[in-house]
This record gives sequence, C-alpha cells and structure tokens, in this order.
Amino acid sequence: MTMERQVDRAPGRRARIRAFVAIGIFVALLAGLFVYQPDNLYLWIKALHIIAVMSWMAALLYMPRLFIYHTDAEPGSPQSETFKMMEQRLLKVIMNPAMMISWVLGLYLAWSVYGFQGGWLHAKLLFVVLLTGVHVLFSRAVRSFARDENTRSARYWRLMNEAPTVLMIAIVIMAVVKPF
Repeated sequence: MTMERQVDRAPGRRARIRAFVAIGIFVALLAGLFVYQPDNLYLWIKALHIIAVMSWMAALLYMPRLFIYHTDAEPGSPQSETFKMMEQRLLKVIMNPAMMISWVLGLYLAWSVYGFQGGWLHAKLLFVVLLTGVHVLFSRAVRSFARDENTRSARYWRLMNEAPTVLMIAIVIMAVVKPF
C-alpha cells in the first residue's frame, strides 16, 4: 500500500502545486522588494540567494543518494518505480527552481554590488558553473534511470556524491574569505 502512494499521481500533483505556490510567494516577495526598494535591499537579496543556494545544495546532495539506492533496485520493481518518482520530483520541484533562483539572484548581486570585478568572484563563478555541470549530469541521470538505462555503479554515485560538497566548499571560501 505504501508503494502505491509513492508512485500515485495525486501526491505528485499536490507536491507540484505546493512547490508552485512556494515559488510564487518567493517571486512575489522579490517583486515587492524591488518595488518598495528598502534601504537594506542588498541584505534581502543576499538572504534570498542564500536560501535558494541551500535548497539547491540539499537537492544536489540528496540526489546521488537516491541514485545509489536506485542502482540496487531491480528495474521495473516497485522500489525502482518509487525511486523514479522521487528523483523526478526532487529534480523538478526543488533542484531546478532552486538553481534558477540561485543563478538569477547571484548574478544580480555580482553585477549590482561587485560589477563583476574581483578574482575571487571570477573563481566563484567558475565553481558555480562547475556545480551547474554536476546539476546537468544528475538531470541526465534522472532521465536515464527513468528509462531503466543506468549504466553507472553505486560506487560511481557514491563518488559523485562528493562533487557538490567539494564545489560548495570552494564557493563558500571564495564568497566569504575573498582570497584574491
């Protein structure tokens, strides 16, 4: 019975609606900030950027864990179908929107505050581009798993689980320490 609920379309539809409402509230808050133009607009944008990045990172760290477990599930089994649904929802409801918001707000901050100047900022942007590449790799893997065509081992996905962490560390150091 539990497996049927995980792959049923109704919970997915409700999750999608909740996600769209949350994104709508987020966008409305942003629009309100730009219309109102509070003195601390920079801090608001920075806070929203951090929230989006945290959501994106949570998804990037969780997705390979799903792949590890999915790799061990027999294709076509109820477990495999459940993992397919979980991966799709994580990608479409959390990972993609969080990445887009992170990029938009990050680029806004890079332009409005720093004028795209600074070696640390260029390095940070390079690491964010690499993190986006990891995101794309995971997105392709979701499609591969959905077609029951995964060719990667659980060991590969365990190693790939480290890529977002290493890139996140580099990004945070660039943003906070600004070493050059």
